[in-house]
Amino acid sequence: MASDSGRKQFWKRSGAKVPGSIQHVYGAQHPPFDPLLHGTLVKPGSKPPTTPVKLKKVSTFQEFESNTSDAWDLGDDDDELLAIAAENLNTEVVMETAHKVIQNHSKLQEQHKFQEEHLQEEKQEEFAQLTSVACGDNRLVKSVSEGHTASASDNASESSSMQRSQSLPQTSASPLVSGIGDYNTSVTSALTEREASRLDKFKQLLAGPNTDLDELRKLSWSGIPKQVRPIAWKLLSGYLPANVDRRESTLQRKRKEYFAFVEQYYDSRNDENHQDTYRQIHIDIPRMSPEVLRLQPKVTEIFERILFIWAIRHPASGYVQGINDLVTPFFVVFICEYIEEEEVENFDVSSLAEEVLQNIEADSYWCMSKLLDGIQDNYTFAQPGIQKKVKMLEELVSRIDEQVHRHLDQHEVKYLQFAFRWMNNLLMREVPLRCTIRLWDTYQSEPEGFSHFHLYVCAAFLVRWRKEILEEKDFQELLIFLQNLPTGRWGNEDISVLLAEAYRLKFAFADAPNHYKK
Repeated sequence: MASDSGRKQFWKRSGAKVPGSIQHVYGAQHPPFDPLLHGTLVKPGSKPPTTPVKLKKVSTFQEFESNTSDAWDLGDDDDELLAIAAENLNTEVVMETAHKVIQNHSKLQEQHKFQEEHLQEEKQEEFAQLTSVACGDNRLVKSVSEGHTASASDNASESSSMQRSQSLPQTSASPLVSGIGDYNTSVTSALTEREASRLDKFKQLLAGPNTDLDELRKLSWSGIPKQVRPIAWKLLSGYLPANVDRRESTLQRKRKEYFAFVEQYYDSRNDENHQDTYRQIHIDIPRMSPEVLRLQPKVTEIFERILFIWAIRHPASGYVQGINDLVTPFFVVFICEYIEEEEVENFDVSSLAEEVLQNIEADSYWCMSKLLDGIQDNYTFAQPGIQKKVKMLEELVSRIDEQVHRHLDQHEVKYLQFAFRWMNNLLMREVPLRCTIRLWDTYQSEPEGFSHFHLYVCAAFLVRWRKEILEEKDFQELLIFLQNLPTGRWGNEDISVLLAEAYRLKFAFADAPNHYKK
């Protein structure tokens, strides 16, 4: 167990800030708050925060399955699931069913992995890498319950497979490998057909005179096709009305209103009352991700306006570091409405027409504002929303994985030191931007997705790394790992499994706050 003096010497030598500390509100109506200097999160004797208790209602398996239908590939478990689909299920049954589907998904992945290894043994050595790439990186992301029962030999085998696959170059499959080209083509065709089918469903839903928002949420939970994501996000956030005939007039009115704010307030950015706010925004924008996009002068100019106008119009919080990250997903998604490039992060924004840029800027402002309306207590004085959520995360993890919780506690790692950023930036600093966008598809489909469901995603995210966490026996190394999680190569499959696990946790705990208590 690390001593306090050891930790202090470590941070002093490194010249870094204590993990969990942040640069707080600048130019807002209250002084900075440091959660590490304010003692305990909850007053002695007070009851631990719990999730809002919703009215109980009978849930059916169809409801559960429809919300997570795309989280796993279709497999042999379908007939068994359909056989019980007509029954009303209680929480325990639904949890068992969800766990069973995840287990079957894992078994299928293991079968694919075995087939890959068999092919690699038969093919010549010079084609081994190409064979592995063609068959895909089918590494297994274990669920919480599977992680508890995994044997040491299974973990060693999984680790070896992951290291082998991650070391391969990302190149196209070679047609010279007999049979592999055909296999890759068939997989690609199947995925394309499935994506086309989902896109068609979205287009049909959006084509009607009045979009059924409940149906849109159900369809969007498992991800939104890139082609329709801009309009879907505007509808799901409440920025656009469901009625098609009213949308164009709404866009024109809201865009005009935003630029009226710019004309009214933006010139005051150098006034004595506002210059601290503007200065901090100007400092924070270059810290955002992705790097190529943030370094473009036109992007910097747009983001400065959006953040400054929001801060001026929300004096209860003002500008807080972390809000700057929340503009990026909206901005990138809305650019896709006007361009066809796959890599938006590398697109030259200044090449777009000025009118188009103004539309993107106004739409990003209003959608970000809608998001922040639901989590504004994260950014008011002392940031009580984040304090509450971090405490709830600690309580939840202690129930779902006591070993991980106890390990962190034994090494004196406080949840606030790593989870504060998870709540403040909605995991945007922990996963690639493409994963954040996929994550937000689901958040905008969930009731209170950014405030309530995010808690369960963070819990599933932490326990996802239980093996690595338990292997670390040092305070310093634990913090370094938790603040630099290896998610650089994550994609939609990883996010889908994470969301499925989070949904399972929500279903178990959302309506049972006493489950938090030991």
